[in-house]
Amino acid sequence: MSHRRPIGRVENYTRPFLVMAFVNLITLFVLIWGTYGYDAALLAALALHLLLGWWDARRRAD
Repeated sequence: MSHRRPIGRVENYTRPFLVMAFVNLITLFVLIWGTYGYDAALLAALALHLLLGWWDARRRAD
C-alpha cells in the first residue's frame, strides 16, 4: 500500500439503516395485504415475529 493514513472514525449509519429496513418491511406488508389479503399479511408478520424470536433465543444460547 503506497498511501498510509491513520484509520479514523466513520459515520454511524445504524439509525438510517433501521429506518429504511422499517420502510421496506411496511412496504412488503402492504404489498402482501393488497395482493393476498389481510390474513396473509397477518400470518407473514406472525411468521417473521416467531422467526426473529427463535433466532434471538438461539443466538443467546451460544
